[in-house]
Amino acid sequence: MPHRSMPAPDQAGYSVRTAAERLGIPTATLRSWNRRYGIGPQPERPGRHRLYTEADIAVLTRMLDLIRAGVTPAGAAATARGPAPAFGDRQALLSAAFDLDTPLVCELLDKHVRTFGVVDTWDRLCRPAFADIVVRQLDGEGCVDVEHLLSWCIIATLHRTVPPTRTHDPVPTILACTSGESHSLPLEVARAALAERGTGAQLLGPDVPTAALHDTLTRIAVPAAVMLWSQQAATALTSAVLACIDAGARVYLGGPGWDQAILPDAVIRIGSLAETVERLGRTPL
Repeated sequence: MPHRSMPAPDQAGYSVRTAAERLGIPTATLRSWNRRYGIGPQPERPGRHRLYTEADIAVLTRMLDLIRAGVTPAGAAATARGPAPAFGDRQALLSAAFDLDTPLVCELLDKHVRTFGVVDTWDRLCRPAFADIVVRQLDGEGCVDVEHLLSWCIIATLHRTVPPTRTHDPVPTILACTSGESHSLPLEVARAALAERGTGAQLLGPDVPTAALHDTLTRIAVPAAVMLWSQQAATALTSAVLACIDAGARVYLGGPGWDQAILPDAVIRIGSLAETVERLGRTPL
């Protein structure tokens, strides 16, 4: 298998030409395998349909290894692809998480994201899995470690499967937790869901001081769209909101921390990941 230095991925994946160069096979072969065996970008996959992800490359690499070992292309494709994941099968995911089987958790998440997309994976698989973990915690079971492992696996999988993407949108998008807020997983998921649809976003992560938000917005030549996440009332800081408004940003708020906050009329509350993609995935007026 040839090893080539790879250019940065185009948007949220690799073009067919780049993928073919990485694998050392003609682009015509790669396109043929995509049509015949369904390996690679699928028409129903949301976002930019003709881009190959790292997960696609991994499947194709296994397929090539099998072919070189004497397996027919059709048989190699079936073996490498494996069975399609069950939609929202959180029991398999939870079993792997409680076994602390990090590779298997990541594999299950990877297959679900590739097949169903980020939004459905989060809403129909990850959130219900976290809800089950919380119920077990309330029943007295010590499983905070499982919750943390699952969170880490989600982030690791999204970084690999839906990497950051460059766009030339006239309105930059900033995602940040407020100062003192450590729950950045929802913003990690939002970043990936936007990237899946070709929209780039700058993720500043957890516990972003208001002064740092101001600094970020002064580095940007045009007004930005900013989504601020607060999980709890103590981190629902109106100072962060006002700093963004003063910088001319369009402000979106996510998380239950804002539920009781007194907020300026100009802000926009967001209640779901799908709404985040709908509002931030297109250029605000």
